[in-house]
Amino acid sequence: MSSKTWTAVDEYIVSSLFEADPVLDATLAANRDQGLPAIDVSAAQGKLLSLLVRIRGAKKVLEVGTLGGYSTIWMARGLPADGKVVTLELDPHHAEVARSNFERAGVSEKIDLRVGPALQSLAALGNENAGPFDLIFIDADKPNNPNYLAWAMKLSRSGTVIVCDNVIRDGAVLKEDGRDAFVEGARAAFSFIGSDKRLDGTAIQTVGAKGYDGFAIALVE
Repeated sequence: MSSKTWTAVDEYIVSSLFEADPVLDATLAANRDQGLPAIDVSAAQGKLLSLLVRIRGAKKVLEVGTLGGYSTIWMARGLPADGKVVTLELDPHHAEVARSNFERAGVSEKIDLRVGPALQSLAALGNENAGPFDLIFIDADKPNNPNYLAWAMKLSRSGTVIVCDNVIRDGAVLKEDGRDAFVEGARAAFSFIGSDKRLDGTAIQTVGAKGYDGFAIALVE
C-alpha cells in the first residue's frame, strides 16, 4: 500500500468525520507561508489529541514543542473554559507565528507559550511548582526524549497521560546501530516507558498524510 493511499484515507477520515475548519486551515497556511517546517501533526492526529484531553477531563496540559501551534490549538479546544496549555518552543520565529495563530483561533487566553530551550523551561516549571499536569504531549527534538520524559514524570501525578510522538520513524526504530540520533531518541522513549514501573504504556503505529510513524502513550500509575 502506497503513501498516496494513506494520504487519501486521511482525507477521507477528515471529510467524513470533521466539519470544515477555516481557522485550522489558516494556521497551516500561515505556518507554510512563514517558512516553518511541514511537520505539524495531521488533522486526524490533532483531533485525537483534542479527544484525549476531553476523555482525560484535563484542565492542565503541557506541550513540549509548539512549532506554529497547530497541535496546541487542537488541545486548547478540548479544554474547559478554565483550562490551560503550557507550550514550550525553542525558536522565537516559530513562537511569533504560533501567537498569531492562537489569536486568530481565539484560544490565546488558554495558552501559556514559553520561548527558550525546553529543558530550561521545564526546570522553570518545576521551580514554579506548575504541575501536576493532566496530559503531557512531547513532540520536540527526539534525542532529548528521555530528558523530556524524566521531566514529565516530575510534573505529573497518578492519572496523568503522557504522549510521545514520532517513535516509529518509518520502522527505523528497529535499528540498533546508533547512527541516527532521532532513532536513538525514539528507542530511548521505549526504554524509558518500558523500564519505569510507574508507567503503563503502549505504542501505536500510524500511516497517513505524514507517512509511516507512530506514537507512544503511557498512563502514570
